[in-house]
Amino acid sequence: MPLTNFHDDSNNAVHKTLYGRVKFENATALLHFSKKGIVQQLMHNLKYRGHETIGVVLGQWLGEELKTLEGYRAIEVVVPVPLHKAKLRKRGYNQVDKFALALSKALDAELNTTTLVKITNSKTQVFKDRLKRSSDINSNFTVVDLDSLRGKHVLLVDDIITTGATIEACANAMNKIQDIKLSLALMAITD
Repeated sequence: MPLTNFHDDSNNAVHKTLYGRVKFENATALLHFSKKGIVQQLMHNLKYRGHETIGVVLGQWLGEELKTLEGYRAIEVVVPVPLHKAKLRKRGYNQVDKFALALSKALDAELNTTTLVKITNSKTQVFKDRLKRSSDINSNFTVVDLDSLRGKHVLLVDDIITTGATIEACANAMNKIQDIKLSLALMAITD
């Protein structure tokens, strides 16, 4: 497996992708994603073929790594990037939820799947460039209960980071919560 070991490097590619765009404490990704590679196969099986156990295994794996690190031991709540309710109905599950649940168990943190909400049903971002992704996604997410995460250290999780547009939009919505500390964890980062 093409491991990143980003959790051991505070100046990693996830950090560099989002630096200056999002306020966060820590950022990591477990795997490197490349076209036609094993990680792409895993992500497609997870996202489109219902193999949710992949999310569980990756969450347990990353969780075991993160719980040994000071910056991640302080995590109180894990929040997965949500799907729009129409896409959730169509797919039947959020591919990030099992990953988030496994991470929350490993970090002894609460799982919160209700506070961050996707308010518009956008088309897939896979074939869009960075500028188009950012303009399409910036107002897609909102926080419905600002008090539920006030003063907490939250781990925002997603499957893959490419340009960072989705994580940026979610983080910007969550950073409206008073006194929040935000860290980021992803299953994979594109090469």
